Amino acid sequence: MNTDTQATLEQLQELKLFGMARCYEAVIRLHSHEQPTGHLLAAQLAEAEQSYRNHRRTELYLRLSKLRYRAVPEQINCSEARGITKEQLVSLCDGSFIDRGENILITGATGSGKSYLACALGRQACMLGIRVVYFSMNRFIEALSAARLDGSYVKLLNHIAKTPLLIFDDFGLQPLTQDLRITLLQILEDRYAKGSTILTSQLPPDKWYDYIQDPTLADAICDRLTANAHRISLKGESLRKKKI
Repeated sequence: MNTDTQATLEQLQELKLFGMARCYEAVIRLHSHEQPTGHLLAAQLAEAEQSYRNHRRTELYLRLSKLRYRAVPEQINCSEARGITKEQLVSLCDGSFIDRGENILITGATGSGKSYLACALGRQACMLGIRVVYFSMNRFIEALSAARLDGSYVKLLNHIAKTPLLIFDDFGLQPLTQDLRITLLQILEDRYAKGSTILTSQLPPDKWYDYIQDPTLADAICDRLTANAHRISLKGESLRKKKI
């Protein structure tokens, strides 16, 4: 490596063009007759930088999402008997439901794979460059309590409202206080037609009114969840039992 190429490499690194720097370093280590021409080199450097930035963005979004499982759509068991077909899964994996502000309601018995499917769709969204936030309902309640204590409650709600894809896992397991009902409605109202929510629950949607226990708030919450929603009811033997 001569002085000029070393200087160029250092400039790329100083400019934080790390994808370009790695590509350029690989190119200059080739024999001169193997190195690409100017136009081809420029294209390779640009492609390398874009690939590097996309990868770093995906890593960041995955880390911030706090998804429960390292799930991928390819590992989802699809069949009509199970309640989700390959065609349905493929149509959801392109992320267009998020662009349209549509929700996904995933119901089924314990161990049917609800959380795994939700996390697989969340991971796919991160891969597409879409920000995701995941909460189990237990953790959501804890996060709200902590935010009220440290004064970050409004900041938390604004963060959730602005996140394109929100995942609520295990809806229906914990009793809802009046404050939590109102907060849930506020979040869904802020996100209505602007963001998408994936919600998993052991309870079918027709049982949510009884669970919420407030007719007025139940109407408002369920209306915002079920309007323009994809409904997936998973069936079959517990996947956890099969792993034992």
